[in-house]
Amino acid sequence: MTQLQIMLLTCAGTAACAFLLTALFGRMILPILRARRAGQPINEYVPSHAGKAGTPTMGGLSFILAFLLTVAGVVVWWAIDGRTSNLIPLALVVLYAVGNAAIGFVDDYYKLHRRRNEGLTCKQKLVLQVTAATAFVAMMAITGNLSTAVALPFCDLALELSWVAYPLYILVLVGFVNSTNITDGLDGLASSVCAVVALFATAAACRVLYSESAILSCALLGGVLGFLIYNHHPAKMFMGDTGSLFMGGVLMGCAMMLGELAVFVIAGFLFVIEMLSSLLQRTYFKLTGGKRIFKMAPLHHHFEKCGFSEVQIVGLFAGVSVLFCLVAWLAL
Repeated sequence: MTQLQIMLLTCAGTAACAFLLTALFGRMILPILRARRAGQPINEYVPSHAGKAGTPTMGGLSFILAFLLTVAGVVVWWAIDGRTSNLIPLALVVLYAVGNAAIGFVDDYYKLHRRRNEGLTCKQKLVLQVTAATAFVAMMAITGNLSTAVALPFCDLALELSWVAYPLYILVLVGFVNSTNITDGLDGLASSVCAVVALFATAAACRVLYSESAILSCALLGGVLGFLIYNHHPAKMFMGDTGSLFMGGVLMGCAMMLGELAVFVIAGFLFVIEMLSSLLQRTYFKLTGGKRIFKMAPLHHHFEKCGFSEVQIVGLFAGVSVLFCLVAWLAL
């Protein structure tokens, strides 16, 4: 068997394992969350979601645990086989993703404790996210796993930015992680879009035979697909900030490992659009004294106000993500 064939089989097994473990953990966690009344407080500005009140949140723990166990199993197998050369960046990505999940967990906990759709303040969350991103970028650089030459999409050129690359990386990391968080507003939306981007990330890693990055992305792919069993409309549980921030951390970690940050932003541009729609709405509202660009932000709520159902919006956004990923593939 060729190296690519072995890699593809490993990825398929990893995704399948993460899927099954997530399905199992979800079945175990769901009654626990219900018993502890860990129901999601609903945003008062979205009255159409009133029926979702009380739906258990922090369900992202199911695919996070599945992801960690699956990746740990593959790493142990590699260690026994003597393959340990690229495990440091893998470990750093996992730590970065878990750090973001921890921030989300604290945010979710405060929401549940206060029984309101308000957890950490924006400033508190931003400080924690910048700290996590800075630590990740610093450790990647110190261990020699980060280049200051930023690869440009649609060509084989790279732009050498020297020390300027580091704050740029931090900015993109924090922005993208927040984008995945903002997208988690409808049943199955963030999970579906993430699955598409994770599949692209796996294909991109297989293209250059970077098995460590491929394992992370396909473990995430299997995890979010398994979570959709409980998160598709009508959702039995939500992933919460715990899960959505973790997703962004894994995807951006894979982008950093592959050195294709710009291409991954293109692949996940649906996430970026969601964040930009929210920023534009807020800025325009302040500058014009109350006028709005969209009926409601982020963008998925605008589509709801236009009469689209949740299932239609999820299908549309996932389809658009496929198109962005195809463009990103051409940009590699």
